[in-house]
Amino acid sequence: MDATTDKDPLVQEQIYNALCYLGESEPEEILNSCDEYLRQHDKLAYPHRVIILKAMETVVKNNIALLDKSTVKEVIRDWQQAASNVLVAVGQRFINKVMEEVLTKFQPGILPHYFVMQTFANLSVSNGE
Repeated sequence: MDATTDKDPLVQEQIYNALCYLGESEPEEILNSCDEYLRQHDKLAYPHRVIILKAMETVVKNNIALLDKSTVKEVIRDWQQAASNVLVAVGQRFINKVMEEVLTKFQPGILPHYFVMQTFANLSVSNGE
């Protein structure tokens, strides 16, 4: 997974494809490995983090029926936290666009998801003056 930091888009795509391919035969192992890698590399640049998150998304979507409930619960929580962190980081430069996207998650009469609220709060804190 260290190769996700390669600047060549073809190498990045190959890493994504390899993770997805391995995820077809061992989805829980790949999801756990990606999760562990992201935890160990919390300073990983966000474009590179996104490659791993997208691979995790694909593995989950393609193997949802095969996944253990406890694995899914933990991965979803960690994945949502990582996605929230990506939005907050991008929001430090493109706050209007990120806020526009986050605000679409607010629906009248429906309590917003925890991570939507957390992202909204962290955007506010990171862009406060």
